Amino acid sequence: QKQLVESGGGLVQPGGSLRLSCVASGFTLEYYAIGWFRQAPGKEREAVACISSSDDSTYYKDSVEGRFTISRDNAKNTMYLQMNSLKPEDTAVYYCAAVLVGDTLVARPGEYEYWGQGTQVTVSS
Repeated sequence: QKQLVESGGGLVQPGGSLRLSCVASGFTLEYYAIGWFRQAPGKEREAVACISSSDDSTYYKDSVEGRFTISRDNAKNTMYLQMNSLKPEDTAVYYCAAVLVGDTLVARPGEYEYWGQGTQVTVSS
């Protein structure tokens, strides 16, 4: 079965850092466009950071630009979201996602096929 399993969420103080990991099983992440999404209570799920399968193109939500970095390690079949300078507004459930496409940047949640279970990130003092 194709699965994405997330880890790394937790409670962090404003200004702190957190690194989320997402391990793929049952498929090879190397050939997929991947993305990180988040959903806060009462809000729609939104794209935070996305990258094409070749890693040539990226998308970052304006409010996280310069603070968050999406990456992948194909040898480990794992994707990451490095989050720095965290703000209370970043508090949400974060999801990793993947979709098999050509070398295309995909930033719409509805276009993604495989999803992680979600991990809570809480930024609070």
